[in-house]
Amino acid sequence: MPPTTPYAGKFGSCAPYGNNNNNHPQPHSPYRNGTDPRPAKENAYNGAYSPAENPYDVPQPHGAYRSSSVSSATAREHHYNSSCAVSENPYSSPQPHSPRQHSTSCPGRAYRHTTTAATCAPAAAAAPAAAATSGSSGGSSEQSSRNNSVAAKGRRYGHGVTASYGEMCYHDNSLVSASLEALIQHLVPTVDYYPDRSYVFTFLLSSRLFLHPYELMTRVCHLCVEQQRSGDALLDKIRFREVAPKLVQLLTEWTETFPYDFRDERMMRCLKDMTHHVARGDEYSWRAMQQMTQRLIKRLSALGQYEEAVSALNAVAMERPASLKTKQASGQRSDVMSACDDPFVLAQQLTHIELDRLSFIGPEEFIQTFARKDPLDNHKGFFRKRKTSNLEAYVNWFNRLSYLVATEICMPVKKKHRARIIEFFIDVAQECFNIGNFNSLMAIITGMNMSPVARLRKTWSKVNTDKFEILEHQMDPSSNFSNYRTALRGATQRSETAHSSQEKIVIPFFSLLIKDIYFLNEGCASSLTNGHINFEKLWELAKQVSEFLVWRQVICPFDRDRRILQYLVTTPVFSEDELHLASYESEGPENHMEKDSRRSLRSSLLHRENRS
Repeated sequence: MPPTTPYAGKFGSCAPYGNNNNNHPQPHSPYRNGTDPRPAKENAYNGAYSPAENPYDVPQPHGAYRSSSVSSATAREHHYNSSCAVSENPYSSPQPHSPRQHSTSCPGRAYRHTTTAATCAPAAAAAPAAAATSGSSGGSSEQSSRNNSVAAKGRRYGHGVTASYGEMCYHDNSLVSASLEALIQHLVPTVDYYPDRSYVFTFLLSSRLFLHPYELMTRVCHLCVEQQRSGDALLDKIRFREVAPKLVQLLTEWTETFPYDFRDERMMRCLKDMTHHVARGDEYSWRAMQQMTQRLIKRLSALGQYEEAVSALNAVAMERPASLKTKQASGQRSDVMSACDDPFVLAQQLTHIELDRLSFIGPEEFIQTFARKDPLDNHKGFFRKRKTSNLEAYVNWFNRLSYLVATEICMPVKKKHRARIIEFFIDVAQECFNIGNFNSLMAIITGMNMSPVARLRKTWSKVNTDKFEILEHQMDPSSNFSNYRTALRGATQRSETAHSSQEKIVIPFFSLLIKDIYFLNEGCASSLTNGHINFEKLWELAKQVSEFLVWRQVICPFDRDRRILQYLVTTPVFSEDELHLASYESEGPENHMEKDSRRSLRSSLLHRENRS
């Protein structure tokens, strides 16, 4: 039974996480003046927008995870699956028992116990510890073992087998540390070896902390080609023909999981060079490379259309609302309930926007936020784009929704209308919680807690706040958002055992997800004292990001409503100063400080209007 919150059962319109809610009648909207809820429309959206109007008709991206490693038989027969069915999180299924098998243990655990294997000492700089070894041969190994024993005296935990293979260190057959060169070599396929799929994802994701994707691709392709050279041209061609399918499979996983890397024209040039090289040795692999490149270009084209559409929508939304010179004039503006008076329907449309925008966030954007900057990134080129633009756009959507909520509340002239809007958004937030849309839920709560809204005491006195207090408790930041994390685990478990597409929806509170990844990166050293890369940290980063990728590939099951979507993404909202002034116009200043603030705001906003 998935964990549920003690408050979930109080929301009568939807059962707690873990139950199938599909057979429940939809709640009756109190905002329809007694009319029955509208039935769901078949294909209500049905391409109502063009890409130029908004981003929601742009073709959806392919799933992040594709087919597993190429077997030797597959390599020989040159089989390529151009459609590459979406698979689940690579961490959810057991990998073959192999020294290359990974673990999902916390990267903060830098300690490793002594064993009878070869020397290895993965120790994080933030939490130094080391593993001593015994039974090693050779003077240098014995000296290293003695040094590691001294470092290990401070802390020894657990049991397991620790071993090293060249410059790669394993614990219980799980890679925990290695030199950068060894990790790159471990990514290179050979005739009889293809890297584990979870390793491919993990290293491609986090290698950008140490080198640019272009550098990695150049070195991998070079090593793959050079390893087949023997001095005999005919033998070289035969050997490359055997390894070409695996090289194509690696590049396919790269282009489909991290397509945004190829917005760098150097990456595209390298891919083109490899296509020409493959064409000289293997026709089947060359055709697969052609198909892969076509899919990549299509994906990047869809991304470009999406970004242009979001930019156009943001430009419309930047227009200022009605003039605040008179409260009555601004009160004539249509409100959210004129666009949608059913909280459940509005929560559905918010979920559409959330999933649409999530689907265009590349997994690498989480790492790019704190990755090293390449001085060549500023060069001009066709693919020149900010590397975290889609992540930033999604954060901006959260902020917009918060300000939209505050604007809708502060806008009405009459107190009873403001109270009605507050109650409406409380119900919308409740439905977002029931759907599993925690990001919109938190944005609504944030907007209702902004100071221009919170100070409207007379308005709040007309509102039944019981449900709002429950929702606030659910998203309470105390104890590192423990209540929210419990609900998120419940939603995740519901998604994993879902009987319907609606139950698969999990939209996390995105800012907290970014914060978690940031502190994981900052709290664990990337490099160890012996110069190795702390691969345990990379495993954990990949685990968190891959969980997000599973959530983002869910297709929203609700019908789209063009009019509501248009309202949500384009309706102008107040700035912070305008919100404060609107709040003072709704309920006058209560003290001298607020009076001075209103006077200053009026003067400042009037000056801005005259200047513009």
